[in-house]
Amino acid sequence: MTPDFSIFLSLFIDTLGYWWVIVPATLLGIVVGAIPGFSAANTIIILLPLTLAMEPATGMIFMVALYTSSRLGAGIPAILVNIPGTAGAAATPLDGYPMAVAGRGQQALAISFVASVLGGLLTTIAALLLLPWLSQVAYHLHSVEMIVVMLFGISLIATISAEDKIKGLIAGFFGLMIGYIGADRVFEAPRGTFGFLELYDKVPLIPALVGLFAISEAFVVIERGSILSKQGEIVQRQAGWGPTFEGIFITLKHWKDIIWTGMLGLVIGVIPGAGAAIASFVAYQQSRLFSKTPELYGTGHVPGLIAPESANNGVTSGTLIPLLLIGVPGGATAAIMAVVLEYHGVNFGPGLFQSQPMIAYGSFTAMAVTYVLLGLMILPLTRYFSRVMVVPTIYMAPILIAFTLVGSFVPRAYLFDMGVAIVFGIIGFIARKTGYHVAAILIGVILGPLLENYFLRALRISEGDLGVLFSSKIGNVLWVLLVLSLALPGLKRYFRRFVNRSARIK
Repeated sequence: MTPDFSIFLSLFIDTLGYWWVIVPATLLGIVVGAIPGFSAANTIIILLPLTLAMEPATGMIFMVALYTSSRLGAGIPAILVNIPGTAGAAATPLDGYPMAVAGRGQQALAISFVASVLGGLLTTIAALLLLPWLSQVAYHLHSVEMIVVMLFGISLIATISAEDKIKGLIAGFFGLMIGYIGADRVFEAPRGTFGFLELYDKVPLIPALVGLFAISEAFVVIERGSILSKQGEIVQRQAGWGPTFEGIFITLKHWKDIIWTGMLGLVIGVIPGAGAAIASFVAYQQSRLFSKTPELYGTGHVPGLIAPESANNGVTSGTLIPLLLIGVPGGATAAIMAVVLEYHGVNFGPGLFQSQPMIAYGSFTAMAVTYVLLGLMILPLTRYFSRVMVVPTIYMAPILIAFTLVGSFVPRAYLFDMGVAIVFGIIGFIARKTGYHVAAILIGVILGPLLENYFLRALRISEGDLGVLFSSKIGNVLWVLLVLSLALPGLKRYFRRFVNRSARIK
């Protein structure tokens, strides 16, 4: 299967004719992404009767536009109030929120939006051009390779805990232990559930996420009286449109970061089951690793915000490739898209690109159009979004807690999950007050169960032989890269000390 370049332009023009579908879906997606706990997946489920009533191409364009815009919208609360409402935005607050606290919330939003739009747009175009080759990625990356990819993400625990590695590792292992709560994947035996049936399907991710970040942050800002620092409040109140334009120009200067992190997200998105969380964590870890100023990450550093936002938007086009080519959804939203298309009798496979190009190629052109519209629609709103931060915490904290509790309830509709969010809020508050990094805990909660799943799958295939972890050529290359990435920071420090010592001797 090769892309038919002659139809791309006509498809793009035809897609513009669906503006009446794309514009409302885009607006809805921004709102959905900005509400913690809501996602494109559960929104499409709610609107399933509407999408089933549409023509297949129209329904697919609606779902793609909603999915794309919700990914970008998730960065808004992550930056402004430290609430990553989805796992894909979990790495965004690491540098986005410190910028907001310093009064640079408007600039941070502009950076996030531009990185998201350009990263998503470039990877969507790349997905169209590289479709035959990207379709083969899923065939070459299996359980062994995915184990190493997961370890790249988990190694971020040590990276973000550079100031106190012992506390960082303790927090990370604590998160991994929480992530393993639930029924064992082999024998279905309960582990650490304390008799709660609601925990058999592991600890719910959204309540854990909003509890660790949002509720604990609400407790902290109550003590401060304001989300903003004193200097940040002055900067925020005096801000005009300047920070938005500054954010745009700053992001454009980092165009190389947008390209390579976006492409990383695209490749990870092609792998079924990987997803935006892995892409954002790996992109952040790699961005920090190869930075000349790694010590600035976590303090409001621009590349630390660009990397996860570009990567998690690069995932969006990647998830469509296995769905359309082999009928295997790359994530929860793609799985619901598959249900809708199957209802209309659409047959997945390479033939779909010849028989129904408006569904196959049109899904990517709809995504490209959505990103263009997103850039035009959302950048003028950065100034008004950032004003949220000047609201006194006596009002803001109860609103944050109320919204996060509702968001915790939405995915599974269990009151139990609201209690889980409160428990994780207390854990996060204690962690913050005692110097433990809540992001390290969250990484363990998110990536721990995924690592276990791929590890057990590899052992089943090899009948318990641990040698399978080193049986793949691609996997072995990744193992070498992982070791180098872990050793590189230490080697850099040793080399700098050696150079400084030599200079003093001279």
